[in-house]
Amino acid sequence: MRRAVQTVAGAMTAAAMIAYPLAGRGGPARRNLSSGVVGGLAVTTTAGALARWGVARTALAGKLVALGTLAIEHVGTTRGVPFGRYDYTGRLRPTIAGVPVVVPLAWWAMAVPAREAAHAALGARSTPACRIVAGAVALAAWDLFLDPQMTAEGFWRWPGGGRYRGIPLRNFAGWLATGLGVMVVLEVVLAPREPDATLVAEYAAMATMETVGFAAFFRDPLVAAVGGAAMLPIAAAGVRQVARG
Repeated sequence: MRRAVQTVAGAMTAAAMIAYPLAGRGGPARRNLSSGVVGGLAVTTTAGALARWGVARTALAGKLVALGTLAIEHVGTTRGVPFGRYDYTGRLRPTIAGVPVVVPLAWWAMAVPAREAAHAALGARSTPACRIVAGAVALAAWDLFLDPQMTAEGFWRWPGGGRYRGIPLRNFAGWLATGLGVMVVLEVVLAPREPDATLVAEYAAMATMETVGFAAFFRDPLVAAVGGAAMLPIAAAGVRQVARG
């Protein structure tokens, strides 16, 4: 049943991602589709985690990741640490402590697929330390797509600008640092076994669709190239190892 839910939610997420560039930039349709994509990803990830680790561990991991990243995002918007100075524009609702609910949900939604993709890609070299580092890199790689897209939509902004589509490089260092903490939580609570093929496929699908989306629909070859170069090798190596296994 959980695998069926995962499949349906994954298909709905893909449909929302395909519809996204067809809607008008800055309009309510894209805002709703953004929430739909994150919600679909979260359901897909949660269903996969439930099937692999059970209710108690999945609930604990989800709670720790969501609450931890919510706290970090709140500090980020009030203190500028660790991502640099940014603020939410109020277009994404509801919010908790000034942070849109979909933001910590997005951290959880991609954290587990990123860890499983990194775990698979490492193969025989998959040790706790390697998984934590590689998983954080895989998660931060996604933000090379996410932040340019969400900033362009006006969901959040960087008053000081930055070198990468108006985003400071410090932001990605912050993502990597936060990702390391998230991966420690997953390592302890969701102890890895053999890489989960469905979660690896989820990461690979996101890498592929984001790359194609920026190249063909958003007409942004820079983000397509940078984000694709970061995510696709991890995804490909993970898929290859799962196929061999």
